[in-house]
Amino acid sequence: MPARLLGLQSAVPPFVIKQSDAALYAQKLFGGVAEIARMLPVFANTGIDRRYSCVPIDWYLDDHGWVDRTDLYISNAVDLLEQVTLKLLKQTGLTKDQLDGIVLVSTTGVATPSLDALLIERMQLRRDIQRLPIFGLGCAGGVIGLTRAAQLAQVQPGAKILYLAVELCALTFRKNDLSKSNIIASALFGDGAAGAILSTEGEGPKVGPAGEYTWPDSLDVMGWDMAEDGLQARFAKSIPSLVANDFRKLLDEFLARHHIPRNEIDAFACHPGGAKVLDALEDAMDLQRGDLKESRDVLRQFGNMSAVTVLFVAERMRLMGQQTLLTALGPGFSAVFLMLDGR
Repeated sequence: MPARLLGLQSAVPPFVIKQSDAALYAQKLFGGVAEIARMLPVFANTGIDRRYSCVPIDWYLDDHGWVDRTDLYISNAVDLLEQVTLKLLKQTGLTKDQLDGIVLVSTTGVATPSLDALLIERMQLRRDIQRLPIFGLGCAGGVIGLTRAAQLAQVQPGAKILYLAVELCALTFRKNDLSKSNIIASALFGDGAAGAILSTEGEGPKVGPAGEYTWPDSLDVMGWDMAEDGLQARFAKSIPSLVANDFRKLLDEFLARHHIPRNEIDAFACHPGGAKVLDALEDAMDLQRGDLKESRDVLRQFGNMSAVTVLFVAERMRLMGQQTLLTALGPGFSAVFLMLDGR
């Protein structure tokens, strides 16, 4: 019995950061450093108009350490997770006591007890609810987490599994970090949360085959480094070329392994890691420039929210009546795939 996606919802924090304002603040912080100032046009080239943040933009002008960042991460993450959960319960008509399990993905902060435990206490969820917090998947976490939640639902027919992802990427900005990765992160990242409820009982698109591939010798391509004052972004300039050179082959192997004809895929929900990555994905999948409309729209309106972003894309698509392929790339360096069958 396949797991089905009964509901899909999202939430964002209250502060809107226009990309034009972010560029001005970056100019204020980095404009005096010649080699950094030359990188500032990246803000205009991201394809982003605005992003959402759990703190006002002036927060980024001050120094912050692990304690400050962690306190903000935990309090804001739990608030957003509660919002998403309440939206899902309303959408599906379920009560919180009908939730049998919770799978929670996040990589932009550290919490012990984990965020799922904090949410259980906040919302007074069942004391016997199954917990699966997942850390470290980065941008690939949205697809992998949804896959793990579906697998948990499938082995427990009838169980209702709550799947949640929250990323507060913007909290990782470090104003004294002059690395290229930090400048790119400050131009790309936003905050948000999303989630789903899955079960073998109910109506909704079926969760189909899933697949993952981790490139050899690729640990330095993407991730976080642990700095004294917080998480430090790590990006390699090779990401678009890895997509251009290898993604189509990996996709074809995944489809062949599961006997899915390429022409039966009606839509693609791709994680929008950045404008250049979306260009490379469209080229790799023989799409026209701009065909990944929902991915580009989410990137423009919300920025890159790491694991959460692909769920925002899927939420804006017509999942029923068609086959949709979800894809993402993340630390490892890994490509991940998941089919949703709404036919």
